[in-house]
Amino acid sequence: MTRTLTLRRPDDWHLHLRDGAMLRAVLPETSRHFGRAIVMPNLVPPVVTAADAVAYRDRILAALPEGAEFTPLMTLYLTETTDPADLRAAAQSGLITAVKLYPAGATTNSASGVRDFDKVMAVLETMAEIDLPLCVHGEVTDPAIDIFDREAVFIDTVLDPLRRRVPDLRVVMEHITTSDGVDYVSAQPDGKMGATITTHHLIIDRNHILVGGIKPHYYCLPVAKRARHRDALVAAAISGDARFFLGTDSAPHTDPNKLSVCGCAGVFSASNTMSCLAEVFDRAGALDKLEGFSSLNGPAFYGLAPNTATLTLTHGDPVSYPAHIQTEDGPVTLFDPGFPLHWRVAS
Repeated sequence: MTRTLTLRRPDDWHLHLRDGAMLRAVLPETSRHFGRAIVMPNLVPPVVTAADAVAYRDRILAALPEGAEFTPLMTLYLTETTDPADLRAAAQSGLITAVKLYPAGATTNSASGVRDFDKVMAVLETMAEIDLPLCVHGEVTDPAIDIFDREAVFIDTVLDPLRRRVPDLRVVMEHITTSDGVDYVSAQPDGKMGATITTHHLIIDRNHILVGGIKPHYYCLPVAKRARHRDALVAAAISGDARFFLGTDSAPHTDPNKLSVCGCAGVFSASNTMSCLAEVFDRAGALDKLEGFSSLNGPAFYGLAPNTATLTLTHGDPVSYPAHIQTEDGPVTLFDPGFPLHWRVAS
């Protein structure tokens, strides 16, 4: 007996599209299944002004496959020199949907991020006034802090104090990886705080990266944590709590850059995310919660209507995906969940 699941078309609330040849190669993988995506601004140079966002949006739209129905939701990269007036104008025109905070040095192309929060308070207060969400990469960068503890320390020393200083600012803690993140977000007022959870953090833990040899294609930032943290993320995703929604953090790097002596952080999952998620939710007996997590909770937080189009998945024999996608710069390896995927996107 064939099992089917029809959802409102999902959105991706944290996505890296890169630029140039990489953008042209990976954008079709997202636009095939997703209606909208929050597009990360950490290009080189970063997207820091309204003019930058217009130019990047135009490049994305030009790279869309013919007939694709996909809306890029643009963001600005918060720096210590961000102009509140430029940001306000970009938001009020509908150009941008959020602003992204990278602590300086936290992840790929984050060198322009914030070091002194006093220098961005005027921007954050403007965002609170106009109800523009702040998307946060939630890790401290102090080299004295163990990499597996950086999310928990960020909550205590940066995020919570920041939210107390600007209590009306709506915040998304992106790609949470710990039970600490789940617990903190769960305790916040609904509508004021949200969190994205990635596909890969619902599946892998740190053993997948390190046991039996180093697996570079599982290396990401924030790095995957213990299995108990992974289990907490799954519990949050399937809970039906509207504070939690999908942000794949699909982040393509070519294989030579992943497999080098200093390999890049990032997991590319755009192509098979919906199959992976259906498998995770099915195994947890929570398929009825997948639509909320992937299609409804994110739009609700951002004040947008859900997509009217639908996506149908069918359950059957294992579905295979190409191990790589090809780009003009080299191959990009697709996330391998490590188990068969029985759910395929039918339409």
